[in-house]
Amino acid sequence: MNQMVFLGLLLLVATGAFTALAIAGNLSGGPDYAVSVLGQHIATLGPLGIFCSGLALALLFCLGLAIVAGGATHHRRRTARLHRTRGPRTTTPGPMTG
Repeated sequence: MNQMVFLGLLLLVATGAFTALAIAGNLSGGPDYAVSVLGQHIATLGPLGIFCSGLALALLFCLGLAIVAGGATHHRRRTARLHRTRGPRTTTPGPMTG
């Protein structure tokens, strides 16, 4: 697997895990939300702050998707170009010597 695809998948998994942990740990409502992940208090946000952080996480997730798609396309094109320049491998036996 090439590095761009791995980096994109890592970004996707990290944003997904952070979002899931933030939602699971902060189900209580109120005018201000104390955001905590794995028992650590990160910030206290109002509704606008929660909305903006959700937008930021969504943009990071989309960036991860774009990196994965770009890396996969690059890998596919590079592989196709190598097969065009080398040609198909043949397994016809050569003349026997000996």
